[in-house]
Amino acid sequence: MGAHFDYISILTGLPAGSYGAGNKYMEQQFHVQNEPFPNLAWATASWNMGAAFWPLIFVPLTESSGRMPGYFIAYFILVVSLFPSAFAQNFATLVVTRFFGGGASSVSINIVGGSISDVWYGPKARSLPMSLFGFTSVVGIALGPFIGAAIQQIHKSSPWRWIFYIQIIYNAGLIPVFWFILRETRADVILKRRAKKLRLETGRAIYAEADLDTTSVMKLVQISFERPTRMLLTEPVVIFFTLWVSFAWGILFLFFSSVAQTFSSNYGWGTFQTGLVQLAISVGAVIGTVLNPIQDWIYLRSAPRNPEHPGHPIPEARLYTSIPGSLLFAGGLFWYGWASVGDGSVSWIVPTLGIGCTGVGIYSIYMAVVNYLTDAYEKYAASALSAASLGRNTFGAFLPLASFQLFNNLGYGWAGSLLGFVGLALSVVPVVLVLKGPAIRRQSPFMREAMFDPDDDSEKDPASDKAEV
Repeated sequence: MGAHFDYISILTGLPAGSYGAGNKYMEQQFHVQNEPFPNLAWATASWNMGAAFWPLIFVPLTESSGRMPGYFIAYFILVVSLFPSAFAQNFATLVVTRFFGGGASSVSINIVGGSISDVWYGPKARSLPMSLFGFTSVVGIALGPFIGAAIQQIHKSSPWRWIFYIQIIYNAGLIPVFWFILRETRADVILKRRAKKLRLETGRAIYAEADLDTTSVMKLVQISFERPTRMLLTEPVVIFFTLWVSFAWGILFLFFSSVAQTFSSNYGWGTFQTGLVQLAISVGAVIGTVLNPIQDWIYLRSAPRNPEHPGHPIPEARLYTSIPGSLLFAGGLFWYGWASVGDGSVSWIVPTLGIGCTGVGIYSIYMAVVNYLTDAYEKYAASALSAASLGRNTFGAFLPLASFQLFNNLGYGWAGSLLGFVGLALSVVPVVLVLKGPAIRRQSPFMREAMFDPDDDSEKDPASDKAEV
């Protein structure tokens, strides 16, 4: 079942990155000026803004209705949103419909994280599924430019429309497959259904514990909005972790336009070749996933040394490998920028290696933020992760808008350096938490209140099974 969840995570992420492969054709057909300001990137911005806000509204609804209705409704909306994009007669249609597609995609990915929490309990059992989930969350988006470029290479007639046609055919065809192989994973929903069945069969007043919960859907949505916002304004850990992961996520989307700009300018490469280069991000994520068991091993071995909760791993032990990972992320940006200087005099493999290093860092940062916020905030984990998700997708929406001007005005080397210096400054975040984490947690009202008995679910965040940033 875990493989099915990860597959959904990849499929729902692909439209985010594949769109940009058709920029050249859309620029001509819709008469959209894409230089010096990348106006076509507004469709990417709308996708990410949908991804930022939709989960706050719709994911809490799965707490009472179950995961499966959420999966299929969100997945259906994603497929439907691809139709007007495929047949769009103006650019405004793309901007509007991709807001719905991005929102539905993000809801699906959030539910995948919740399903992993349902099926695998405890840090040891959940380590591999969460590692693979983090991998598919990054790779699903990072593969997009290559997939889009490959489709254009095959379909010469209306190539940019075929990017959407292929996704419609493939995703729509998988809906009945998912219907047969996926099963409800949320325990309280399963128990409610069993209790209802027993009531009908026996006539006895048999109820599940969840039947006694009178929290309204509107109350869940209210909490889903209010608490992440409050944490994003008052919790230093949430604020700085959000900045850390948001910048990394913004770079992931910035690369979609930057790589096309630098490699087409330096080497005269077309869309398909630049799409191949962007596979380096996915390769970096693969390397990060292969190395992640080392981080899990370090984390689990910290349990005997935890003075606060003996036998439980130390939350800050989640961050050890993210420190070199974050430095590698920043170093990759310097590497990519300066290796792109010289109008193609440097071999293409050199800046590509820099992109790969950045990909390793993006994965490392993403996993560190997901896991640390989950451990440190416990029953408020969903709200902390929602806050980080809001910032992450907002950066993914707007940072790419600065890409062309940044690299054109500063030059490739100094543009890469500016981004690298920001990444280097944010690398201080995990270092501070490793050194001062326990003291910081004691000063945080949310973290103090979040310390609860792991066997007592009564105090958990209403959406605490969300496991996606």
